[in-house]
Amino acid sequence: MLSCMTSDTPRMAPEPLLPRVPGTSLHRQVFLVLHDRIVQGVYAPGEALPKEEALVEQFGVARVTVRRALADLEHEGLVLRRHGRGTFVRGDAKASPRVPTLGYVEELKHTAQTTRVDVLTVETGAPPPWIGEVLQIAPGGHAVHAVRLRSAGTTPLMLTDAWVPEALGRGITARALKKHALYEILMSQGVEFGRVLQQISAEAADPAKATLLKCGVSSPLIRLTRLLHDRSGRSVQHLTVHLTPQRSSILMDIDGEAINTLSGGHIVHAV
Repeated sequence: MLSCMTSDTPRMAPEPLLPRVPGTSLHRQVFLVLHDRIVQGVYAPGEALPKEEALVEQFGVARVTVRRALADLEHEGLVLRRHGRGTFVRGDAKASPRVPTLGYVEELKHTAQTTRVDVLTVETGAPPPWIGEVLQIAPGGHAVHAVRLRSAGTTPLMLTDAWVPEALGRGITARALKKHALYEILMSQGVEFGRVLQQISAEAADPAKATLLKCGVSSPLIRLTRLLHDRSGRSVQHLTVHLTPQRSSILMDIDGEAINTLSGGHIVHAV
C-alpha cells in the first residue's frame, strides 16, 4: 500500500537539538544521523529528504551546516541534489543484505574468494599478556601476528588482526597469506575448527584505522572478536575484525534449539 506521507511529514516526535560531541564537527554529526536513516530505510530510495529549513530546525544548526552535510551525502553517492526540488535518496543507496546460508568455514571461503587482501604485517614475537592468556601460551612463548586489509576493488571492507600460537603459525607468511586465507593455512596443518567464541562491540576509529578503512576519524566501527578452538578445545586463533557500519553488517543464523543457550548470543554489561 502506498504511503501518502510527504518528506516533510513528521515521522515521530521532534527530537532534541543535535548534541555537541567533542571532536566531531556539527556538519559531520548531521551527516552521520542522515546517513544512518538512509541505510536503515527510514528514507526510502527515491524519497526526498526533509527540506533544508526543516533540517535546520530539527538539528538546531546553521543552514550552511546542513548544506555541508548534504554535500557529503552526495559525495558518498547516497543522495542526488536537484536544484529547486530538493535532495533525494538514490535508488541504489541501500543494498539488500545477503541472507546467511553458509557455515563458518564456507563463509570464510566465500569472503576469501570475493575480496582482495593486502598483507600489512606478519611477524613472530611475544604477544600481549591478555592474548597469551586466551591462547594458552606459556610465559616467554611466542605467537604469529598477522594484520590484513580486505577490499572489494578499491573499497576497503574489513581490517583483520590475528594471533596464532607459534607452533601452529610456522606456515603463516606474507607470501602464503597473499595466496591463501589464514583458515586454509591452519587447516592444511591439520587444524579442525571446533568451538568459536564471538563478541560484537563498537569503537571509534583512530587515525590509523580511519586511514586504512577510508572513514572519518572517530566515526563508529563494528568490532568483531573471535576466539577459535580446535575440536579438542585448544585455542588456535584470536581474531579481531574492524568494519564500517556503512559498508558491512553481521548476520547470524541461529537454530531454534539453540535460541535459549549461549549459542543464541549473550549480552555482557561492563559496569
